[in-house]
Amino acid sequence: MTPDDARALRRSDFAVTRQLPTRWSDDDNYGHVNNTVHYLMFDTAVNGWLIEASGVDIRHLPAIGLVVETSCRYFAELRFPEVVTAGLALERLGTSSVIYQLALFGEGADEPAAVGRFVHVYVDRDGRRPTPVPDEIRRALEQLSSS
Repeated sequence: MTPDDARALRRSDFAVTRQLPTRWSDDDNYGHVNNTVHYLMFDTAVNGWLIEASGVDIRHLPAIGLVVETSCRYFAELRFPEVVTAGLALERLGTSSVIYQLALFGEGADEPAAVGRFVHVYVDRDGRRPTPVPDEIRRALEQLSSS
């Protein structure tokens, strides 16, 4: 996805959205949400949605999703005390991996403040070897791709 494509995304491009309030500590000395917080928001949006959509506590599954790649393009500042809307979409569902497309929208904004990519690779909890995406997660992700 080019920067122009990413900038053209809108809230309506994401069937799943989650509200994420900013915290006082999210703002840095420059008066905006620090760039590292965007990654925390992506992680919170994905895993919070997975827990709700799958109906299981994903922390107790025999396979765990490890983040192996992330990226973020920044287009506008976010600030405390905004409530940010995270948009989630499924870019690709493989045998043992999932690629999410994500966006963060400031209050009242239809254009993204940031657009990201987040890759989970599922591994067995003990041996840390790639394993198929758990059925509970796959069912949730199929709902995401069909919505």
